Amino acid sequence: MSEPKNSLLNPTRRQALSMMVFAGASGLVVPSLLGKSRAYAASETPTGQIVIGFSQEPTVFNPHLLHIEVDEGVHFAVFDPLFAVDGDGKFTPSLAAEVPTVENGGISADGLQWKIKLRDDAKWHDGTPFTAEDVKFTLELLVDPNFLSWRRTGHEFVRDIKVVSPTEITWRMEQPFAPYASILAATFIVPKHALGAEEDKNKAAYNNAPIGTGPFKWTNRVAGDHIELTANPDYFGDGPYIERLVVKYIPDLTVLYTQFKTGDIDVTGLQWITPDHYEEAKALDGKDVQVVPNSTVESISLNMERPQFKDPAVRRALYLAIDKASIIDALYYGLPTPTESYMPQQSFYYNADLPKHEFSIEKANQLLDEAGWVPGSGGIREKDGVRLSFTNSTTAGNQIREQVQQLIQQNFVEIGVEMTISNLPPAVMWGDYWMKSEFDSVVVGINFVTGSDPDTSDYMASTSSVAKGGSGQNTWQYANPEVDKLLEEGGKLFVPEERKAVYMKIQEIVREELPLLPMFQYTIVRGQKKEVQGVLPNINVRIDTWNVNTWRKA
Repeated sequence: MSEPKNSLLNPTRRQALSMMVFAGASGLVVPSLLGKSRAYAASETPTGQIVIGFSQEPTVFNPHLLHIEVDEGVHFAVFDPLFAVDGDGKFTPSLAAEVPTVENGGISADGLQWKIKLRDDAKWHDGTPFTAEDVKFTLELLVDPNFLSWRRTGHEFVRDIKVVSPTEITWRMEQPFAPYASILAATFIVPKHALGAEEDKNKAAYNNAPIGTGPFKWTNRVAGDHIELTANPDYFGDGPYIERLVVKYIPDLTVLYTQFKTGDIDVTGLQWITPDHYEEAKALDGKDVQVVPNSTVESISLNMERPQFKDPAVRRALYLAIDKASIIDALYYGLPTPTESYMPQQSFYYNADLPKHEFSIEKANQLLDEAGWVPGSGGIREKDGVRLSFTNSTTAGNQIREQVQQLIQQNFVEIGVEMTISNLPPAVMWGDYWMKSEFDSVVVGINFVTGSDPDTSDYMASTSSVAKGGSGQNTWQYANPEVDKLLEEGGKLFVPEERKAVYMKIQEIVREELPLLPMFQYTIVRGQKKEVQGVLPNINVRIDTWNVNTWRKA
């Protein structure tokens, strides 16, 4: 985008200076503020079943424990945030009766005082009323030092939480933090009465059989195969319109496509239809297949604490030796867009002026020669007792990524680098191995931003490394004091033009230091049966089920 949109997260200068960064949703009020329930009428009783296929297995069902995108495929069905973000980047009320703004008194002019009005008709799946106590419990849980929180960013500024009434809660921000609205839109509320009594919330029984307020109730899980959810008849919002939602785990992407083709699954979710099947898929009878943009960026992520990657010359040489054009054209059929940044190219904050990647085995070798990495045993370069030998991992069964690995492996041999492929089942790959930085290098796709906000503190701040005692997703253990300072500065700015300079600079530094070797931004091939309605793309979220409450079968 060349111009910032006049919306919730890209306000005009006048709006921003008035601290109205949260006013884009116009303070929409839902009918339940007057006590009217929005549960479906008798004539709209949910019927039928929809099966969505994921190539990774959801395994984390407490939405605030360390997790990855696929887990949110279940979270969106079981839980609700205070307010949500739609495909246009607008906030809409969910458990909150209205989106807080300066205009409606929900946020003070300086951005420090917050007041949230809540629905009076929402219930937990066990029938217990939802109240402000649950919101307070959730916000406090996220910053509990004894809890393995997936995100403390933003929440650590919340102070003086006060439950005014069952339907009103207030708090003070220690400092203004521009991304907090987007963070709240990605923060599912959990029940105090069900989880609060658990002594160790990291190992609570609740985590394997969650209770939410969402459109579907937890029913059953067969580990390694599927999860079954059933319609919540007391849901306060729109829908649900289907009786059962089955989340099916199919690790082999060819099998995932075959089951879509034969009709065994209704919707293809993460990792969708592989590009090599696109031409056939779009001609399938009774199927709706679309190519849509996605914020996820595919990269080779490096563990910066491994001695092989400490030298910047090594990281630059590895990047030079990756044939991105061949990967995109030959393996992905030209669908993805090459990128030099972790920031989505549709973002107002995207830096289009970063140095363009060059594939050059000759320059990679020259760079390593000049840095003192000399061929040793078996032709593998070494320096100061460190061999340029490491493992590379990704999800076992993802055939295209496996081909990518093989191509890169061959290129690295030409520069005296040994990369051993060591792939793992999804539940192992994206568990502690990834979250606690137990890997050497990984082929991974990550959506770095929260909604359309450019803050990436969870991924780039030095305090966001779990392996170093922090909380977040900085799995490459990247640490740069200047980036830390810029992230802090960017969080305090509300004018898009002012924020842009900060996040452009961060992208410049990350591109220079290369803790991750960016390859391309996703363009995904989504598929669903034509009888399935309501499945809509949303670049502001990380998973397909963001609006599963409105899915139905014709």
